[in-house]
Amino acid sequence: MGQSLNGGDAPLRVGMVGVGFISRMYFETLQRISDEVRLVRVADLDVERAAAVGAAQGVPGGSVDDLLADPDVDIVLNLTIPAAHADVSLRALEAGKHVYGEKPLTVTLAEARTVRELAAQRGLWVGCAPDTVLGTGIQTARRAVDDGLIGRPVAATATMAIPGHEAWHPNPDFYYAPGGGPLYDMGPYYLHALITLLGPVARVSAVASRPREERVIASGPRAGERVPVRTDTHITGLLEHVGGATTTLTMSFDTVGTRAVPIEVHGLEGSLIVPDPNEFTGTTLLKVRGKDWEPLPVSAGYENSARGFGLLDFHRTAAGDVPRADAGIAFHALEIMETMMTASVEGRRLDLDPAADRPTAVPLTSL
Repeated sequence: MGQSLNGGDAPLRVGMVGVGFISRMYFETLQRISDEVRLVRVADLDVERAAAVGAAQGVPGGSVDDLLADPDVDIVLNLTIPAAHADVSLRALEAGKHVYGEKPLTVTLAEARTVRELAAQRGLWVGCAPDTVLGTGIQTARRAVDDGLIGRPVAATATMAIPGHEAWHPNPDFYYAPGGGPLYDMGPYYLHALITLLGPVARVSAVASRPREERVIASGPRAGERVPVRTDTHITGLLEHVGGATTTLTMSFDTVGTRAVPIEVHGLEGSLIVPDPNEFTGTTLLKVRGKDWEPLPVSAGYENSARGFGLLDFHRTAAGDVPRADAGIAFHALEIMETMMTASVEGRRLDLDPAADRPTAVPLTSL
């Protein structure tokens, strides 16, 4: 039995706040897993849009206040923009609801502490995406590490280098505001994967830059409009994991392209090419001494998973156990990102509190 408020074997009842672009992916997943996790209501600041989306999904749609007051909502799925994550999560917790949200957990570590403290006081759970780490891609790579196929891990590289979201997104403003940028936007995918593979981080250093002060929207009704850049858009960091491995992390919106693989993990006896952490699937490649790269068979993770499986994992988690998409890992990822930005300004190597536990592995699970 999972940890829903309604008890027994009834489905976990979800109220979605924010019905923008990302909600479509969650709707698809929630339809697939409705026997265990069921959408019961949607809300948005644009109440008319929420009503229309709700009608299309067969559930009530309206204001955030109405959703939070609904006793049939067990958990709030927070799909608002990053700047609103803390406010919506705190309001949901005050209303007695569990919370699961899109990444990052909040924009600042101080906000995240407040959210986690309130959840602890109320005896409620807070979880956070990305749940891509629960899929067969990252979990198969993790099993290779845990089974000792590469020996003791010593190093990793993680690279995300693209031109920037204004090339395709019609409203990219928040990607270039505080709480955005490549580190806060895409960094959680890589950091959650790295924590899953190699454990928490004890120390970081970093450099960052902002080569352009404006971005030009390339598509949609605002094509040609200039967006101010208010956050760094190219960041390189060095992460020192508690277990002794080090990771070089590069996150950029300032490159035309790259041929670097998303993540490599190197051990004393072998190396892994890890699938894209922004995806749930993918092939892990292993190279050991004297042999060429070889694909590993899928051996762990939720098969056919997609955005929202963190909710399913929460519902299936036994009482007293920690769900794998717990906010603890998201809090640690946010701490890494915030400390990297501080280190880039101060030019120093900074310590972290590596209190996050490495999430438990996901056995190969079919739905």
